[in-house]
Amino acid sequence: MTNQAISSYREQDSFERFREGFPALREQTYLSICEKSILHDDVRKSVDSYLDRMALATADRAGHEEKVFGCREKFARLMNVDAATIAAIRNVSDGINSVAWAMPMAEGDNVVVSADAEHPNNVYPWLRLRRRGNEVRSITPRPDGSLDIEAMIDAIDDHTKILSCATVTFAPGHRTDIARLGEACRKRDVFLLADGVQSAGILAHDLSSDPIDGLATSTSKGLLGIYGFGFLYISPKWIDRLEPAYLSRPAVLMQSDDHSTMGNYDYELQPDSRRFELGSHNLAGAYAMDASLKLLLDLGIGAIEERVLPLARALKEGAAAHGLAPAVPSEGPGHSHIVTFGAIDAGGHGFSSDPMIGPISEHLAKAKVAHTIRRGQLRLAVHAFNNEDDIEHAVACVGEAINSL
Repeated sequence: MTNQAISSYREQDSFERFREGFPALREQTYLSICEKSILHDDVRKSVDSYLDRMALATADRAGHEEKVFGCREKFARLMNVDAATIAAIRNVSDGINSVAWAMPMAEGDNVVVSADAEHPNNVYPWLRLRRRGNEVRSITPRPDGSLDIEAMIDAIDDHTKILSCATVTFAPGHRTDIARLGEACRKRDVFLLADGVQSAGILAHDLSSDPIDGLATSTSKGLLGIYGFGFLYISPKWIDRLEPAYLSRPAVLMQSDDHSTMGNYDYELQPDSRRFELGSHNLAGAYAMDASLKLLLDLGIGAIEERVLPLARALKEGAAAHGLAPAVPSEGPGHSHIVTFGAIDAGGHGFSSDPMIGPISEHLAKAKVAHTIRRGQLRLAVHAFNNEDDIEHAVACVGEAINSL
C-alpha cells in the first residue's frame, strides 16, 4: 500500500470514528447542518462537566475564564489567525450589530448589502442605521439567488463604510466570491464583514490571508456547538478604528482591584477584539465549543472541506438523475456543502408552492432524512459526520418521491 493510500485510509477511518460519536445518526440521516448542529458525545460530556461543577459548587472563575480563552485560541487556529483577533460573543447577530455600531459613520455614509439574498440577521442591523442618517444600499441578487458581485462593487463610493455578505448564502447555498469583494473593498478602504455562520467549521477559511476584515458566526451550526455562543473576528488593521457601542468589564483594561473599586474613572479599551465582549459569557456554550473545536481541529478543516464538497456534489448529481435539478450547479465556484432544489422564493420558511417540493419533503421526513425548506426551496447540507450511505439514502428517497407523483 502506498503512503498516499495509507493516508487516505487513515483519514477515512478518522471520519468514521467521528461519525460514531453522534447519537442522532443512529436514528436518522442528518442532512440539516445548515439549520442546526447535532451534539457529539464529547461535546455533551463537556457541557455536563460544567453543569456538574455548578451543581456541586466546585466551579471557579479562573477555570471558566481559561475555558473561554481556550475556545478563542482553538477557533483562531481553525481560522489561522492570532487569538487576540477573536472575541467570544453570543451569536452572529451580536457580532454584526457590534460592528454596525462601532464603525464611525457620518450622516450620508452608507452600507452595501444584498438584502434579498441574506438571512434577516444580516439585514435588520443595517436597516437600523437609517435612524442616524445612514444609507443602506441593497443590491438585487442575480436570478439564481447568488450575490451580484459586480453590482455590489459598483455600489461602493467614497461614503461606503461597510460591505456585508454571507460567506455562503443560507438559501440557495451559493459560496460567495469573497476574494473579489475583498479586493474591491481594500482598494476603497471599506470594511468587509462576513456572516460566516454557514461555513465556519465546514469550509476552510484562512483569515490571515483572506481579504475579510470582520467575520461573525454562531456556534450552533457547522461548529457543532449549542445556541447562545459565537465568535467575532476583527482584523488588527481595523481594531483601533472601531469604538464599541457598549462596554463592560471584559472590554476594558482593568487594574487588579477594579472589581471592587473603580478608583480612576478613566479607562482604556482592550487593544484587541476582546473590547467587543460583554459581561459574563455563556459558559455552557464555551464548554461545548472547547470539545467540538478539538474534534474539528483533529480532523483538519481542509480535510473536512475535501470530504463534504464531493458528498454534496454526489447528492446534486444523484437527484438530477431523477429529474430534480439543483439550484446551484455541482461544478463552479458557487458550489458549497448546502444543496437546494426547486424555484427560489417559491414559498418561505417551511413551505413551498413548487409542486414537487412538498411531496419530496414529506417523503424525506417519513424516511427520517432531516432537511428543511427555506425560501420555498428544499434544503439539505452535509458535514464531516455524513458519508456515502447518507447520500445514497437521500437520493433514493428523492427518486421514490418523484416516481410516486
